Amino acid sequence: MSVLPLVFTSGWASGVNAYAVVLLLGIFGATGVTDEVPDALQRPDVLIVAGVLFLCEAVADKIPYVDSVWDSVHTVIRPVAGAVVGALLAGQSGSLPDLAAGAIGGSTALTSHLVKAGTRMAVNTSPEPFSNIALSTAEDLGVAGIMSFAIFHPVAAAVIAGTLLVLGVVILVFLWSRIRRFRRRRAQRREEKRLAAAGEHGPPR
Repeated sequence: MSVLPLVFTSGWASGVNAYAVVLLLGIFGATGVTDEVPDALQRPDVLIVAGVLFLCEAVADKIPYVDSVWDSVHTVIRPVAGAVVGALLAGQSGSLPDLAAGAIGGSTALTSHLVKAGTRMAVNTSPEPFSNIALSTAEDLGVAGIMSFAIFHPVAAAVIAGTLLVLGVVILVFLWSRIRRFRRRRAQRREEKRLAAAGEHGPPR
């Protein structure tokens, strides 16, 4: 079977949490769960670095505004990780050219990263931190669950990842449209109050 579904799913997951993808694939390969994982991802030093960075992301991703800064830094890292993982998976299986796999993994990771970063910026307009924690936890569990599922059912996992990607784009557009509408109304109310105050304190006739 072509490795394309696994490349697509790993690309989507890399856009959400690249370190979790590398860590999970490395563990699956090192423990013999699958032979689809290249040796480069199973190296102890790679697993250690991925584990440490995953813990860093797990903390930073749950703090309002810190998560947006973290996402900004990873605008390049996540798509590159998706491209590299995709190329490595393709090279391991030999069923898909490395360049094509890298392009698919990288572009999918970039799209899912933009959805994640945009959604986080929208969520950060809320003053309470609980929505960030809940969303981050759901993302971590989703990446772990879908990547684990993809090892055994790559096509079904790719369908789920694609559905989540499209759904994420729709939700992001909806959130930002609501936020823009709210800001326009707030600015309008402020302008009306300013004009009313200016009229009350205007020069006597």
